[in-house]
Amino acid sequence: MLQRSIYKELLSWYNGDRKKALIVRGLRQVGKTYLIEYFVHQKYENVVEINFKENENIKKIFDGDFDINRITLELSAAMSNIRFVPKKTIIFFDEIQDCTRARSSIKFFIKDGRYDVIGSGSLLGLRNYNRKLNQDVPVGFEHIIDMYPLNFIEFLWAKGINQEVIDSLKECYQKEKKIPDTIHNSMLRYFKEYLVVGGMPSVVETFLKTNDMNAILESQRDLVNEYKDDFGKHLDDNENERIDYTLLTRIEEVFTSIPNQLAKENKRFQYSLVKKGGKGREYYSAIEWLVDYGLVKKCNNLHQLELPLEGNKDEESFKLYLTDTGLFISMLEDGTASSILSNNILTYKGAIYENIVADAFIKNNEKLYYFHKNSGLEVDFVKRINNELTLIEVKSNSGNIKSTNTILKNKDKYDVHSAIKLGNYNIGRDNQVLTLPYYLVYLL
Repeated sequence: MLQRSIYKELLSWYNGDRKKALIVRGLRQVGKTYLIEYFVHQKYENVVEINFKENENIKKIFDGDFDINRITLELSAAMSNIRFVPKKTIIFFDEIQDCTRARSSIKFFIKDGRYDVIGSGSLLGLRNYNRKLNQDVPVGFEHIIDMYPLNFIEFLWAKGINQEVIDSLKECYQKEKKIPDTIHNSMLRYFKEYLVVGGMPSVVETFLKTNDMNAILESQRDLVNEYKDDFGKHLDDNENERIDYTLLTRIEEVFTSIPNQLAKENKRFQYSLVKKGGKGREYYSAIEWLVDYGLVKKCNNLHQLELPLEGNKDEESFKLYLTDTGLFISMLEDGTASSILSNNILTYKGAIYENIVADAFIKNNEKLYYFHKNSGLEVDFVKRINNELTLIEVKSNSGNIKSTNTILKNKDKYDVHSAIKLGNYNIGRDNQVLTLPYYLVYLL
């Protein structure tokens, strides 16, 4: 099993009072089920696992009242291989988004107190989820954590890179000292591999087993096609077969347009690139659906370079990034991965490296912001680091950071004192600007 950093959050919940159910939420195929199955069998004598996608008949048990004795009796009658042993049993509700009543029952399991509950789901973040059947989300009875594809550190673990090497990178970053050339060059190579492979577990395992770029690309495109097929399955009204085909079409159009959106010099999302004459009010729901689904993330422009960032964001001006750069590259033409590995990528280089930086922030569970003014000032990302507003520039080619230097020098207008430049460089500092190699973005 691939080592995942989120495992420590499961352990933290287990070692706590467990007065809430643990819900692991994330995009399909990021490894939620495998991780939870490993965890519950490591920590509990007795495991009751219910997959609501695979077992339609089990759903009917939750159609009645929420009496725990009745539910456990009927579950044990329907599943002969399970036992409910008080204080020694964990109930694992897998694909819980497929049974709204089961999620509502969590409140009553927790209040009953005899069994621990853990759940996983892919669409729990969708707006109005559970409300369509007037089912309550058990507010106050869930501890929700988000799971993402593998980040670069997890990718290094998968490759078997020694933890001492990874720790040395952290030390160099913290002390702002140069990384030894042998380690630096190896990390640049590994990071290119990560760019083209991405962090989807099935794709990473294909890479580790085959080292075959064609097999990797096939695995990535299979996933993309599965997601596209999945769009329609979750646009039903009141859980029947009726689908909003207009919304489905718009979701597919927005998703397909993302490579073209990011290829522009100004990467701000433009509705006209989705469809000629397209307008925001037509595509707003489609964009929000994709964000809630977990496949894309918004990066909002800022009205002002001031903290708090969330209070200064512009809802109407944004960029869209894919939450896994490997999938993004698979949406481009054949040969793109080879060009990246051989340093021959041109047109999409800026888009790819911006997406991998956004990817890193997303997997750190952070919101995304950038800064653009019509005067020509543009900074790729803006973050709060050490409680200070920090500009972040992603340089795929030259080291020119004209906009950032302008902002740093204009102290009367902008209260900004630090910036980070990411590229194929080693660690260095030039006054207010810290230079970092791309692969250290996960440590910010």
